[in-house]
Amino acid sequence: MELGTLVSRRTFLVRAGRGTFAVALVGLAGCAPSAASPPPIGTPPSTYPPSFPPGGPSGAPASADPSGPPSDAPPAGSVAWHQVDLGFVSAYVLVRSGEAAVVDTGVAGSEGDIEAALVATGLGWDAVGHIILTHLHGDHIGSATAVMSAAPDAIGYAGAADIPGISVPRALTAVGDADRVFDLRIVATPGHTPGHISVLDEIGGILVAGDALTSAGGRAAGPDPQFTPDMAAATASVAKLGALTFETLLVGHGDPVTAGASAQVAELAGS
Repeated sequence: MELGTLVSRRTFLVRAGRGTFAVALVGLAGCAPSAASPPPIGTPPSTYPPSFPPGGPSGAPASADPSGPPSDAPPAGSVAWHQVDLGFVSAYVLVRSGEAAVVDTGVAGSEGDIEAALVATGLGWDAVGHIILTHLHGDHIGSATAVMSAAPDAIGYAGAADIPGISVPRALTAVGDADRVFDLRIVATPGHTPGHISVLDEIGGILVAGDALTSAGGRAAGPDPQFTPDMAAATASVAKLGALTFETLLVGHGDPVTAGASAQVAELAGS
């Protein structure tokens, strides 16, 4: 079903695929461990926002054959993903054909970081058509009101069971299994919260898992039991995600996993 189409200054990072670049000096208080150092740059320009020069920030050629596309170019129609690294939690901007979807909004005051990510891709708030909230925890919806106000035409979405716990300036659209937003598949992944959802780009093989999964040491990991009231449901959700096919895993806490992600999640589910 188609539903519609830390207090110190620091440099926050936006990662496009496996590349990383500094965008702005901003800061908020954090209450969790900081993220690990970003991966090295130098991936093909097809995975970078328009602000990058040809060949990416390293200036390395994207392909041995300059007349053809990069050999590892993303599939046509897939989204370009951009991590908004807020220190201990991440939001994501997904871009396709000049339109953007924001998945989670970080803690309160993160809207400037998200805006800088949009600007770095050549877009602004007017390009944001969709705001997807994976779950109701404050480190994921803390800037939802500000983001929805900045993007007044964007539709907001969340899992039905979590919507009563989310306060935003306009009504959210309830989504669940098999619903589609921005041509992305919604996957119900309860346990961390009753209405937790994940977002899958089936074309590009990209899963945005919120807190249904985490990552550690460059590999997929399960949800944090300390903050997951229903571990039985959460474990079932991990198994559900492990049965899907995706190469890239984007999580709220931890670094992105950019290769073999679904196999790692399946291994978690079987352990």
